[in-house]
Amino acid sequence: MSAIFIAGIALCSVLAQWVAWAFRVPAILFLLLTGLILGPFSGVLEPDALLGDLLFPVVSLSVAVILFEGSLTLHFRELKGIGKVVRNLCSIGMITTCLVISLSAYWILELNWRVAAVLGAVLVVTGPTVIAPLLNSMRPNQDIDRILRWEGIVIDPIGALFAVLVFEAVMLVGQGEVLSHTIIALFKTLGVGLTIGVVAGWLTTLLIRREWLPFELHKFGILALVLISFTVSNHLSHESGLLAVTVFGIWLANQDELEIDSVLEFKEDLSMILISSLFILLAARLQLSDLMMLHSDVFIFLAIVLFVARPACIAISTFKTDLPIKSRLVLAWIAPRGIVAAAVGSVFALSMVEAGIADAEKMVPLIFTVIIVTVVLQSLTATPLAKLLKVRQPAPNTILIIGANHVARAIARGLKDQNIPVHLSDPAWENCKMARMDGLPCYYGNPQSEHAERYLPLTTIRSVLALSPNRHHNALGVQYFSHLLDEKDVFSLRSSTNHAKANKDSATFLSRQILFGDNGAYARLSSLIAKGGKVSATRISEEFSWEQYKDVNSEAIPLFILNGEKSDDDDSPIKIRPFTTNMEKTPQVGERIVALQPPKLSVLKDPNSGKPKETKEEK
Repeated sequence: MSAIFIAGIALCSVLAQWVAWAFRVPAILFLLLTGLILGPFSGVLEPDALLGDLLFPVVSLSVAVILFEGSLTLHFRELKGIGKVVRNLCSIGMITTCLVISLSAYWILELNWRVAAVLGAVLVVTGPTVIAPLLNSMRPNQDIDRILRWEGIVIDPIGALFAVLVFEAVMLVGQGEVLSHTIIALFKTLGVGLTIGVVAGWLTTLLIRREWLPFELHKFGILALVLISFTVSNHLSHESGLLAVTVFGIWLANQDELEIDSVLEFKEDLSMILISSLFILLAARLQLSDLMMLHSDVFIFLAIVLFVARPACIAISTFKTDLPIKSRLVLAWIAPRGIVAAAVGSVFALSMVEAGIADAEKMVPLIFTVIIVTVVLQSLTATPLAKLLKVRQPAPNTILIIGANHVARAIARGLKDQNIPVHLSDPAWENCKMARMDGLPCYYGNPQSEHAERYLPLTTIRSVLALSPNRHHNALGVQYFSHLLDEKDVFSLRSSTNHAKANKDSATFLSRQILFGDNGAYARLSSLIAKGGKVSATRISEEFSWEQYKDVNSEAIPLFILNGEKSDDDDSPIKIRPFTTNMEKTPQVGERIVALQPPKLSVLKDPNSGKPKETKEEK
């Protein structure tokens, strides 16, 4: 019977994630709703009865993996470039939030001081899993978007580490007869956690760099080391394991030229599985009696979390900065709590209940209440607030190009010359390096990954062009962005006829392989560029019609139609339409045609009319 319930949890996790994907909202809402329906509302799922004594180890090990995955994204070199505001938010701002929430929980809710302190520490964490979907729909200006995204990325591991330290400190208080014993115990916990984390990181780095661990065992080997580090650290010093795995992940993240991309991708997938299942289990553990015992004072507590703690955090973090007041107001409102807060808080609550600390059973219901209120309320009001304060970005105008190969770079340079913002993406470092040397922004990695959600400017992207020679990368990109944007704004180069027949691709991918007409296959574009072909623009006028253009440029491959003036002083976006196999509207007078011109023929155009003056053979 237990196997059925475990399989059912997995199925419900997938369904909740799928519904969230379909409605483009944070998955945490549907995971929480699923857990509440299966648990307190219907009584179908009873995690304590299902897992018994294994519940605490399963939750603890899952949280360890989640924190390790989050800490893998914390690079010290990136902290230097995220600005004073973000650094303040993840230091003095975080401490301010903790103090305000802890004191209000202690005085208003009359919680045990240990529980109040840990609750305040846990609720400082926002996290990218809830911030990213909100920002993608809100589209705030660059300052707000950058600050909130980086706060979510950085405060995830730092906030969790801070919560671990606060928890360890309050649990050790009073265990010794004098204060010195407590301080010694705290330093022992910190010493064990830091030591185990550093040793595990050093050993893993050694195994990978000296190739003592084969590549195919990297993922499994590091996962095993994470789990053993957590358990050994906890065995040596109670509750030091979370600190150990967080330090472990930070160590690996900051090793130069250490190849852990596949490990990070694997941990992202594993974290999604664990987060989805864990959140349903934790929500199902809630009892209706637990929810009902949250009396009316909780509303005052929530008001303080929303209207005092966060504004105070922003006021201190932005003090003596040049950030506009409107941006500060938006930042003061947006701080949705996420899955890390629920997972870490639940582990602490279980430990405190076992230790017999009063009010420990109230922590999880309070955390879930704050999560529900902040995610729902701020998701509904963020976009109207941005519009009201006029801090929302204009319509997205960036072209995302999947691939940074020589074809993609040539096309990107041609668009950039026409004042069309472009951003490339490629999992091959050499291609990314070449793109950046050309002055083209390029994301190193797969654009559909969770990591890309944190680093790609998704709020500014209006169209996607899949220009990779790897049709698998193109297919994944088309499927992902057709949902994220709109299918009509996503295009791909056409695969060969043999490929199309030999492979069963999705209907979406097949329908979007329409870029650049019948002659726009990757092989032909690559050949022309390799021979010296250039991407250039020509204006259609009454004196130089589309038909005349085709006669003069019979060997050129038209790529795009631009509608709008090329001006460095004009901020209005230029309308762009790619040439496609099913294109109905031909270029009109006043529009520009961006085309790949063959290497032998260079057309000189009159700058006023756009009409060819002469042609010459290139030497």
